[in-house]
Amino acid sequence: MDQFQGLGLAEPILKAIKAEGYTNPTPIQAKVIPVMMAGHDVVGIAQTGTGKTASFVLPLLHQIAETAQRPASKSCGALILAPTRELVSQIAENIRNYSRFMRVSVVVVVGGVKPGAQVRALASGADIVVATPGRLLDHLTNGALRLDRTQAVVLDEADQMLDLGFMPAIRKIMGKLPKKRQTALMSATMPSQIRSLANDFLNDPQQIAVAAVSRPVERIEQRVVHVEAGGKRDHLLRLLSAGEVERSIVFTRTKRGADRVNQFLQKGGLSAAAIHGNKSQGQRERALAAFRDGQVAVLVATDIAARGIDIDDVSHVVNYELPNVPEAYVHRIGRTARAGRTGIAISLCASEERGLLRDIEKLTGIRLAGEDAPELDGASDQAEKAVKPHGHRRPNQKSGSGKRSGTRSGPRSAGRPDAGNTPKPKARSRRRNPNQSDGAKAADGTRDGNAAQAQSKRGGAAGGGARSRSRSSSVKKKFVAV
Repeated sequence: MDQFQGLGLAEPILKAIKAEGYTNPTPIQAKVIPVMMAGHDVVGIAQTGTGKTASFVLPLLHQIAETAQRPASKSCGALILAPTRELVSQIAENIRNYSRFMRVSVVVVVGGVKPGAQVRALASGADIVVATPGRLLDHLTNGALRLDRTQAVVLDEADQMLDLGFMPAIRKIMGKLPKKRQTALMSATMPSQIRSLANDFLNDPQQIAVAAVSRPVERIEQRVVHVEAGGKRDHLLRLLSAGEVERSIVFTRTKRGADRVNQFLQKGGLSAAAIHGNKSQGQRERALAAFRDGQVAVLVATDIAARGIDIDDVSHVVNYELPNVPEAYVHRIGRTARAGRTGIAISLCASEERGLLRDIEKLTGIRLAGEDAPELDGASDQAEKAVKPHGHRRPNQKSGSGKRSGTRSGPRSAGRPDAGNTPKPKARSRRRNPNQSDGAKAADGTRDGNAAQAQSKRGGAAGGGARSRSRSSSVKKKFVAV
């Protein structure tokens, strides 16, 4: 399908799409939109940044435009489930953008905030509810919402919801929906648990997959350092202490590995924080806010947790461990070189990871020149003395001549932002409060998320949901993300 005009969408939606500056649908949109408009269930397999959010938002809005049926009290016409508050907000923003010439009520249901306002909004009914599973289940249990009149449901980033331990909550929610409904499941990967979910709750779905992006943008300088596993931490510390590194994301394969690397970097004097599926929603948000505002210079992340990261000025991406799935490499390094900038991606490759490196080279069609790691000989101690001007390192804590630069102005833990104790960023306009209530721990990403002990070995995408044009991943710049 060459243009949105040919998809048969309602005129107010086409008008909004034009106002956003889009003309042609992306491959996933061209395939999913007609199927959903025809009323079929869908399993969509696509990476973040391909425009998949609009692929299900636009058909839902079309259905609302065609029926013009107002929702009953404490009910919703359509339900969209997503794994994190960040992604829920992005989806709701998409809905508002494309319904600007329509009368559509959208209610956001997430944890970490007091439920009173959500209860009041749900009382009037909503055309679309966008929610995280934990808090939505709370409202269903308390009677603030019922799903017996819901006509369509979308499970977005299903594999991430699996990683965060939301499957029990999702199954309970799906069990409260009417049998006659339309269901769409969107996922970057299709592990066995997701296929089982689709088999249990979707009715003869059409499976639609789009090819993963395999080539990174040319503005990314890619390097490989051959270093054995036992020496990786020291080399990482030395690398991040270099003057050229301003803001960096370090990727590990496992949640436990992310915590260990983060702790090592903090002990080495770097301002670092970790995000992964076992962190509470509040912890993840505080870490991201601190990273975004420059209070933290190094973010250690797993592939799944990094999907919500959309920050333009990341100078370096470091693969502390190569991903098991080669497509994940492209999405990892796509976190740098955004918004027309250049970036550097460095992979630390142990001998047992050479096979993974060959898989990456085969996928990208690029021969990655490698170099042996230099001898350290106390590099960690040298790194300790290198203080960065961008707030990358904490101030020298040793007592000195009595000057402010030589004294410690607080407890030893001050300036050590971890996922649970991120320092309050300096006041600035239009920024998220990093000290947001940690109520999400009881709902979104922890109540069921802490049960997710299995370490994720999927190489999913590094971002969540369709972005606006200014937030589209440069790795996927050939697509017009709607």
